[in-house]
Amino acid sequence: MEDTIAAIATAYGEGGIGIVRISGSKSKQILDKIFKPAKNLNGMSIVNRQLTYGHIVSPEDNKIIDEVLVVFMNAPSTYTREDVVEIYCHGSVVSLNKTLSLVLDSGARLAEPGEFTKRAFLNGRIDLSQAEAVIDLIRAKTEKSFEVALDQMEGHLSRKVKELRDDLMELLAKIAVNIDYSEEDIEELNHEETVTSLSLIGDKINKLLSTADTGRLIREGLRVAIVGRPNVGKSSLMNALLRESRAIVTDIPGTTRDTIEEVLNLRGIPVYLIDTAGIHSAEDEIERIGIERSKLAFNRADLIIFMIDGSEPLREEDYLIAEQIGKRKVIVLLNKSDLGQKVTEEQIKEILNHAIIIDAAVIHEKGIKELEDSILELVYGGQVSQEQSDLVTNIRHKDLLEKARNSINEAKQMALNSEPMDLIEIDIRQAWEYLGEIIGETVTGDIIDQVFSRFCLGK
Repeated sequence: MEDTIAAIATAYGEGGIGIVRISGSKSKQILDKIFKPAKNLNGMSIVNRQLTYGHIVSPEDNKIIDEVLVVFMNAPSTYTREDVVEIYCHGSVVSLNKTLSLVLDSGARLAEPGEFTKRAFLNGRIDLSQAEAVIDLIRAKTEKSFEVALDQMEGHLSRKVKELRDDLMELLAKIAVNIDYSEEDIEELNHEETVTSLSLIGDKINKLLSTADTGRLIREGLRVAIVGRPNVGKSSLMNALLRESRAIVTDIPGTTRDTIEEVLNLRGIPVYLIDTAGIHSAEDEIERIGIERSKLAFNRADLIIFMIDGSEPLREEDYLIAEQIGKRKVIVLLNKSDLGQKVTEEQIKEILNHAIIIDAAVIHEKGIKELEDSILELVYGGQVSQEQSDLVTNIRHKDLLEKARNSINEAKQMALNSEPMDLIEIDIRQAWEYLGEIIGETVTGDIIDQVFSRFCLGK
């Protein structure tokens, strides 16, 4: 990494301040070419980690480009562990582009997406799971998802993975002694002790994996499809959850002709609400397309809210929708309970025996809090505290933890069968390597490139 990189570090568009970031051995040299301090420094260099006021100027004609503040931070105590310069310009696209152009002309190259964080990883300041948390932090849509990403960036997951690897390495070392000095008069590690050690490590991995489904929903959000036949109150429910009128609410059946999507922050969980067109037989072509999209939407949903008009008997469309829901996670909302219920819970259990059933009158907001509580209960599943933030959120991490667990189970089974220790060692070492991939200690260049390709430019 001998070259020096640069990029605009702030979001594209107008703003009060825009930042151009430079990292690499030539950072200070480039700054000296294009920056003129407002005060004469009497030949002294810009002070490390101290803001300096002045102007960006064109080296060719000394023309002022912008009035700026700059800071130089020398290695290794920087984000990338390289020399870093940040130039704080006015947040004009023109100013930022002109400043970046001068930086590139003076010896830097344009950074690739995520390259600053990639350098932080390659230079050993953070591990791979911490680097992945940076992008989660940027994309966090709720306080809870931000908190979970911040914990991961601070190294909470890394420490647990390193502890697991240390446990496995200690076991590998004992096995190696047994193999190398099998004829010596030393205390041997027997198969029973190996099974005990592997069981303890497996339990720790299972505890981490028990948080993965909840972690994924906090990181990526919960997709909730609101389904039902026309005019049962789907749009009213969506508006009640959002606390504002987004969907058209009328007494005319079939008003929603397409899916409407909104994001709800449900006590820290990003919830993607999908208000679908009422599912029924439609002659109108546009309405029919909307119904087909509704079916696709609820097939992709993590959870379905099935709304039924409880003030009248079940109709053929209700049975059809229940059949399409099948065994998916579902909450049945018996709406319009204020008008008198003509649908019983027993009838619902006959068609969806696994459903959570809530009596509601959406226009009076009856049942809304109970619905929100039920959604959260399904998210956390009783295994994860709503206050807990040390969760497995990344599908790559979950996959590698599962692979490590499988290898440990294979090794444990061989130990139970009293098979040779050198064969047991192979699976234990494989588990150790899988865990190393999470934090980037035993990972390929392709995986590293794939991780950082998801980053934005300038980070």
